[in-house]
Amino acid sequence: MAAPEFVPLLPVDKPRSYASPPRRDDEWWAVRPAEVVSVGQPDVDAGRMGAPGPDQGYLLKLVPILRPELHLTEGEARADVEAGGAAVALKRASLFGRAPVIHDLRVAYTVWGFVDPSPDPDLVAERRRRFEGVHLTTHHYPELRAVADAVPEATLRLTPAQAAEAYARGWRDLLSL
Repeated sequence: MAAPEFVPLLPVDKPRSYASPPRRDDEWWAVRPAEVVSVGQPDVDAGRMGAPGPDQGYLLKLVPILRPELHLTEGEARADVEAGGAAVALKRASLFGRAPVIHDLRVAYTVWGFVDPSPDPDLVAERRRRFEGVHLTTHHYPELRAVADAVPEATLRLTPAQAAEAYARGWRDLLSL
């Protein structure tokens, strides 16, 4: 460890540098009680554990960028829309094994009709019911997961342009409701 400058040094002292601990010849064994070694990682879909992926917190920087493009109707809370959109965007990003990008969020908002200035009233009723309160993840995590799970993998693999075209043809084909 480095010493402050006011600590006197003897001229014969040799400064030390890092040295690795001695190598162990025996094997390492997982002996801690919570170690998962025999079955591998838990099944992601079985426990509704979400969509794990790298650098997911970056999405919080992207959400304000698309905020001006959102068209909310009466009774929809921006916090709920952003939380649901983020869940879908993270699911899409993890599907490709990468960190989230702006296109993930754009696809999420497109398939739920939040970028449409005049969405179908049936879609508005459906999303109002599904998105209500999902920003309170402590109490509404299953509902948040249901929002993300309603967007199938085939929809998530679309580019933003393809998602917009498919939405214009019919939003029901993009969601599993």
